[in-house]
Amino acid sequence: MPRSKAGLSVIDKSLTARFPARLEELWRRARLTPEGKLGLAVSGGPDSLALLVLAHAAIPDRVEAATVDHGLRAEAADEAAMVAGVCSAIGVPHEVLTVTIYPGNIQSNARAARYAALADWCERRELAAIATAHHADDQAETLLMRLGRGSGVSGLAGVREVGSVPDATLPLLRPLLDWRRAELAAVVAEAGLNPAEDPSNADPRFDRVRLRQALVSAEWIDIPAVAQSAAHLADADAALGWAAGREWQECVTMVPMGLSYRPQAPRAIALKVIARIVTELDGEVPRGSAVARVFDALLKGQPASIGELVARAGPGGWSFTKAPARRSG
Repeated sequence: MPRSKAGLSVIDKSLTARFPARLEELWRRARLTPEGKLGLAVSGGPDSLALLVLAHAAIPDRVEAATVDHGLRAEAADEAAMVAGVCSAIGVPHEVLTVTIYPGNIQSNARAARYAALADWCERRELAAIATAHHADDQAETLLMRLGRGSGVSGLAGVREVGSVPDATLPLLRPLLDWRRAELAAVVAEAGLNPAEDPSNADPRFDRVRLRQALVSAEWIDIPAVAQSAAHLADADAALGWAAGREWQECVTMVPMGLSYRPQAPRAIALKVIARIVTELDGEVPRGSAVARVFDALLKGQPASIGELVARAGPGGWSFTKAPARRSG
């Protein structure tokens, strides 16, 4: 197989032609400067290696890559070294980011540590945005899993094409949400690369793996259509957010000990307003189920607690205040 000057096998342009236009669209939606550089989160798996290949082909002089080593698998260091080798061969700056995962919810803590490390790396390298390799199959799996858990509109919307890194203002782009997993594997194969395989991706103890295996035999499910439904739900969630902003301006007022809310909008909008109230006063983003429980209690005229707050229904609206400190001794 012929190889390009960049060190990769020559790829059929039909496999890569649609990527530059989508990346440019997301770049514009994120309001980034044309000359800005893009950081890539590359684990060494087939999806992220495909992202590396596609981004390098589209904007070769504006790409850098990082691999996060969570220290959870012995193979991680070798996988990071493999990515470093690929990046060196094609002239893409690369860095390995080592993070510490604290006990508790390992997956959640690993995700938080990963994004924090990537945000710090982008700041040090003066990168305009970070891109991850989430694709249509990921999106469809997320929507179906959350359907089974009774998630609301925000949860069913899955990941967005344009967002921001958690707890940071750094733009987060996902330019592969209209790509299938098999298409990305084909790009990697055409490039002559051997991706790393995380054994957890085949471990049936994980809900996502069991769902993925079930979808293989469910040929009647149109994965791109399911992923597109998630995009429609993201649009709906954005509309609800806009309406919640209006509701906040018109119906939320400051009171001596907190905030008061006189709801006028439908339930879905009121839930967003309550979530914002809790975030403003408590400093933590509440779970949707907890917000719904508070809404239902207040609607019945009953008091409720959420985080460090107490919510009460009164003639002037719903009040949200800090719970009094407990006396010790």
